[in-house]
Amino acid sequence: MEDIDIHGAIERYKNRHGYTTFNPRAALIDMDGTLLDSMKWHTKAWHRMMTELGVECTRDEFYLYEGMTGAATIDSLIRRAFHRPATEQEKIELYARKTGYFNEYPRVEIVPDADRMVKYLIDHGITRVLVTGSGQPSNLARLDGDFPGGFPHDLRITSHSVRFGKPHPEPYIKAMELAKANPWECITIENAPLGVESGAKAGAFTIAVTTGPIPDSDMRKAGADLVLPSMGELADLLPCILKGC
Repeated sequence: MEDIDIHGAIERYKNRHGYTTFNPRAALIDMDGTLLDSMKWHTKAWHRMMTELGVECTRDEFYLYEGMTGAATIDSLIRRAFHRPATEQEKIELYARKTGYFNEYPRVEIVPDADRMVKYLIDHGITRVLVTGSGQPSNLARLDGDFPGGFPHDLRITSHSVRFGKPHPEPYIKAMELAKANPWECITIENAPLGVESGAKAGAFTIAVTTGPIPDSDMRKAGADLVLPSMGELADLLPCILKGC
C-alpha cells in the first residue's frame, strides 16, 4: 500500500479551518457509491428516464450529480434542456419513474470492505450518521441487514431531511447536530465531488474514496482532505486517522 501522509493531511485541515484540535468521534457517511455499489444502476435509470423525456445527456454525467436530491437533479436538467424550471408535479412523477427503473435492475451489492469499515467504527464507539441525497426506500430499507447496528434510524439524513442538498453544507451540518459533535470532531466519507464539497464546507475532515470513474483531482478540487483508492484502504487506515497519527 502506498504511503499516505495522514498526519500532514490532518495538519493542513486544521490550518485551513483555524482549528487547534482534531478529535474525531463521529463519522458522517454517504450511502450510494460509498456503502452500496449502486451508482451503475442509478446512472442507468437516470439516463433512461431523461432520454425518454427528450433530454440529451450521458450516463457518466450522473456520477457528477451524485449527492444532489432527486428533485434538484430533475430541475437542473429540465432547466438545461427546456429553459424552464421543473414543476413540483414533474419532480414527483419523474423521480417515481426513475425509482421504478432502478428497482427493475439487479440487487446492488455493498461496496467491498464497506462492512469492515462500518464495523470498525461501531467497535470503537464512533457515532455513525448516514448522510445521503437519496430518498429511495429500497436502498434505505436494506441498511439494517447489510450493516447491522451501523445506522440507527434516528441518525439518518436523507433528501427528506433537508431544504438544500449537497453540495450545500446543510446535510452535514444537520448530521453534526444529530451526532452532537463539532466539525473538528467529525470525519465525512464520500465518493463524489458534490458530497465532498458539502462535507468540506461544513468543516469536517473529508475523506473521498474513488469507487467510481471520477478522477482524484476532482475530489481534491472539491475540498477532500484525503483521497483513497478503495474502501479497503480506508478500513486499513481508520485506526491511524482516528488517532491523528
